[in-house]
Amino acid sequence: MASTGLLVVSNIKQLGKSLRSIEKYVNSLYIHINVTGSTQSASSPAWGRLISQLYADGSSYVGNKVDLRVLVAPLKEQSAVGGLSLRKPVDMIFSDAHQPELCDRLRNALNISQPTIFLNDANSCDFQLLETDVNQKVYPTVVLGGTFDRIHVGHKIFLTQAVLRACKRLVVGVTTAAMTKGKILPELILPVEQRIAELREFLLDIDNTLQYDIVPIDDPFGPTQHDPDMDLIVVSAETLRGGQKVNEIRAAKQLRQLEIFAIDIVESKVVDGIHESKVSSSNTRIDLLGTRWRQPEPRPQLPARPYIIGLTGGIASGKSKMAERLGQMGAHVIDCDKVAHDVYEPGQACYEKIVKHFGEEILSDDGRIDRTKLGPLVFGNVKELETLNSIVWPELMVEVNRRLDELRAAANVPKVVVLEAAVLLKAGWEIHCHEVWSMIVPPDEAVRRIIERNNLSEKEARNRLANQVKNTDIVAKSQVIFSSQWDYDFTQLQAERAWKMLNKELDGRPQSSL
Repeated sequence: MASTGLLVVSNIKQLGKSLRSIEKYVNSLYIHINVTGSTQSASSPAWGRLISQLYADGSSYVGNKVDLRVLVAPLKEQSAVGGLSLRKPVDMIFSDAHQPELCDRLRNALNISQPTIFLNDANSCDFQLLETDVNQKVYPTVVLGGTFDRIHVGHKIFLTQAVLRACKRLVVGVTTAAMTKGKILPELILPVEQRIAELREFLLDIDNTLQYDIVPIDDPFGPTQHDPDMDLIVVSAETLRGGQKVNEIRAAKQLRQLEIFAIDIVESKVVDGIHESKVSSSNTRIDLLGTRWRQPEPRPQLPARPYIIGLTGGIASGKSKMAERLGQMGAHVIDCDKVAHDVYEPGQACYEKIVKHFGEEILSDDGRIDRTKLGPLVFGNVKELETLNSIVWPELMVEVNRRLDELRAAANVPKVVVLEAAVLLKAGWEIHCHEVWSMIVPPDEAVRRIIERNNLSEKEARNRLANQVKNTDIVAKSQVIFSSQWDYDFTQLQAERAWKMLNKELDGRPQSSL
């Protein structure tokens, strides 16, 4: 059961121990800082360092299992319960020190009936604000920008540093699809509307005292190009030049210069040559590969066994190799391209219909359909191609269903069948599958592979790619995504992850449903 907690932190050195004690009880956790100096100004640079430390340390202890949020509003209000207006109902309070009066005030403010859970008797504090830290400057309007896809610990630090330095308004520019095409796995980036909504929810959660202007941006500079009422821009160390460029643009338009505050990037602990060296949304998307990122739609018309996976992908995406991998793991694979060759054979209903429409000139000397003669009649001719598909696709699915019926009637029914079909989505065959697994690669990588494999020119390769279902459309109808743009071993790892997940789910089903 999903549960939300609030942890009162009085001893930073106890954080790891506290989180390990709590993580089995909650999947969301607010952190309320109550160390020496926590009633001092929230604008102190020491708070920025401490909160960044809390996020970084917290992430190393619980990873993505718990959504950590450090509350800023109580620091600004200089009150233990001031500014508390949490977006998620809190179920329980934890404290790393025995401080019942404070925790009772929090329980009353948040209307929590359960008694506080005291984790340790840690009355000492290992972090104190220095007097020289107390009076850092704050700004009426602070601005920052980014993709903010699936908020992670790096985002939380970045956003919190901006919130700490703003006293009235925070402007956040969120990149649209026009700016994310060059990102890793851009097809998996959440829609900008969803990213904005999640940002607003997070920011209001940690500090509801500010005005938040969160806007989509189609270029790197967004509202900084025309808003005269901005004072500070927060950037990461790697985008410092972007902050300087903002000021160049503002100077040309006679807008006042922004002060620039740069924060260090958070280093990633994964070093494998595939993930980025920093904590990033790209790494989060890479980690989605081989997982079920969308739940399957109910298919009550399909027998539970065998469980049918529709495997598809664009040209040169590696879907045939993925089918081979899944076959080696235990799936029964039906290659629809090979089935199509069978339904083209003389005596098949499909054969008769094709010859009747296109004429006997498409036949070879032995009476079989010669695809090299049929191809020029349909490729480049949309109407004729649609006619051919309208003949072949229904007959092909009839044959596939016949083979599935044979498997279901066998003594040992396979647990999983992989239906490999390049045209799966175009033909609407996903309704014949329990779920869809798909291969994608960047368009430029697909073009490179087509040129190398088929000995075509770049123009010819791009024309072939243009006739394929776009990656974004594939992703929109898929439950599991793979990408072979990296090395063989990493693609194999994705396949193993998905296969293990599926078998765990199928093994956990009631026998009556199999």
